[in-house]
Amino acid sequence: MAALLFSFTALLLLRGSSVHSQGLQIGFYDSYCPDAEDIVRSTVEQYYDKDATTAPALLRLHFHDCFVQGCDASVLISGASSERSAPQNFGLRGFEVIDDAKSQLEAVCPGVVSCADILALAARDAVDLTGGPSWSVPLGRRDGRISLASGAKALPSPADPVSVQRQKFADQGLSDHDLVTLVGAHTIGQTDCQFFSYRLFNFTATGNADPTISQAFLPQLRALCPPGGDPGRRVALDKDSPGAFDVGFFKNVRDGNAVLESDQRLWSDAATQGAVQKYAGNVRGLLGLRFAYEFPKAMVRMSSVAVKTGGQGEVRRRCSRIN
Repeated sequence: MAALLFSFTALLLLRGSSVHSQGLQIGFYDSYCPDAEDIVRSTVEQYYDKDATTAPALLRLHFHDCFVQGCDASVLISGASSERSAPQNFGLRGFEVIDDAKSQLEAVCPGVVSCADILALAARDAVDLTGGPSWSVPLGRRDGRISLASGAKALPSPADPVSVQRQKFADQGLSDHDLVTLVGAHTIGQTDCQFFSYRLFNFTATGNADPTISQAFLPQLRALCPPGGDPGRRVALDKDSPGAFDVGFFKNVRDGNAVLESDQRLWSDAATQGAVQKYAGNVRGLLGLRFAYEFPKAMVRMSSVAVKTGGQGEVRRRCSRIN
């Protein structure tokens, strides 16, 4: 076993220059842990079968990881001042799925598969299980050793105008097109009343609601999140087909039926409106077929942000703490 671990570490170091300069590799674990992807998939499926909201939770967890110090599983580290403890990460779920998959992988391939790669694979599988596209995930990430709550300021906020969203995505090397495409993951997402109820009753400080909310949709949102109601009540971000990975979210944005202010603002910006319209389809009924093609490409770009490879970082034995 010691010889196997030594040879695997040597392989990582030898691959380091090519991976670091050319990106991650599909089939990275084929020789040293050939069942890695199957183990992650079966674990995600097991939890999804019990609770379908596991899928958006895992997708969000991966997103939140990549936007802070890159895709290095730093969001999984527990601690009083870790990313996981930041206000922006309150409500993150799915940690137990990653921990379960990691435990199984450590039993068959100790010290081989990183938590960062498990998270990237789980996000892909979550999309696939909800009827979305699947894709080959380039692998070879290493786990980071630093996790600070202060870094979570890099995450987009539900109240961000497009200009701020654009800058936060650009800081990760992602384009306006990537912004719209990746926000499309909200098609299976949920949020709490506390993150959008301010839009419903006194948005303009004169008692009126956010004028960008359609008049037909406003009463529905007010009924879900009344004054004095539960701020933690979960509300689907796609009102027509929650739980299904489709283009319904973009149609909602186009029609003034987005739940979050940041999502609805994508329709008021000329650059992002065009992408929303292409995904939603036009008013003559043409379907927005490009989303299933573009989303995997955007996910691969995002999941490659500031990755640690080769001799960088480590492969954690437990995802919630550094070795």
